[in-house]
Amino acid sequence: MENTQEELKIMPRGTTPRSLQKGRNLIAVASGKGGVGKTWFSITLAHALSLLKQKTLLFDGDLGLANIDIQLGLMVKDDLGSVIAQSKTLNQVIHHCDKGHFDVIAGRSGSAGLASMPVGRLQILGEDLCLLASSYNKVILDMGAGVEKPVRILSGLAAQIIVVCTDEPTSLTDAYAFVKIMTLQYPKSRIGIVINQASSLREGQRTYDTLLRACTNFLKINPPLLGIVRRDTRVRDAIRNQTPIINRYPASEAAEDVIAIARKLIANG
Repeated sequence: MENTQEELKIMPRGTTPRSLQKGRNLIAVASGKGGVGKTWFSITLAHALSLLKQKTLLFDGDLGLANIDIQLGLMVKDDLGSVIAQSKTLNQVIHHCDKGHFDVIAGRSGSAGLASMPVGRLQILGEDLCLLASSYNKVILDMGAGVEKPVRILSGLAAQIIVVCTDEPTSLTDAYAFVKIMTLQYPKSRIGIVINQASSLREGQRTYDTLLRACTNFLKINPPLLGIVRRDTRVRDAIRNQTPIINRYPASEAAEDVIAIARKLIANG
């Protein structure tokens, strides 16, 4: 794990950076590992928030493997790569998703240069994102899997961090590692847990309880359960058809579960 002195020098442990103070309406969606449905959840959460009268922006923060535009079937001319290249500003690469009635800033898939951005450039990007966020009720940051430097820094901007995991042992182990690192480096961030692809609400609760015990015993923290999203075969169909599940299957269990999480986030402020 790379946690350099350069990063800690710029953003010392235990301090609250200005970007975090301005990022009260930022919600970072992260996970310890890939394959847990994080991007699908981010898209569905953004859609749910927009339906609940929240002006919402979805930011593709997976700087190396961006795919929000693919899942939504968007054809974007400019993306985050144009911002990094300093040919466009963030507000110039915003695209409106008619399918979900929210705005999107797409990433650039397969660009190793974005994933290895220097700390200073990442912080400038974060400051610009926080300024842009003032025009929205909620901004969802769909982060890349793992605990690499871009994930840590951009997630650290958000007042609320959602860690998505499943009942797979590797997912739980990596989710715990992510919670541990973010708690140490950004102690003022609120971290909540979402269990995805649960076979039932009861099994989802058991998965959460397993993660909670580890956090309580070893980190002395109790990250709350924000919600359980039940396994639903219609999720795959919606992704295959590049359509948000709330549009295609509004009465599905998975759609209802994410809408419930959106309501909780609004109630929590």
